[in-house]
Amino acid sequence: MKFKHFFIILLISVSGVLASGCAQVPVWERGHLAKHQMAVDPYPLQNHIQLHNYSSREAAASTHSSDGGGGCGCY
Repeated sequence: MKFKHFFIILLISVSGVLASGCAQVPVWERGHLAKHQMAVDPYPLQNHIQLHNYSSREAAASTHSSDGGGGCGCY
């Protein structure tokens, strides 16, 4: 019973410490975070085209598509 009580207190303490790292971003800094360079995928079209070119030129089926490329670049 003591272990369960200790574990609950430890979990609440760790949650409190981790939640304190969350802070609101000031208005004057939001512009920096909204730039396209800060996105997870800043150039989605370019990455899609590169992935298509790579996967279509491989002789075996890749993990990104269900079709195997024949080397011609066709779909």
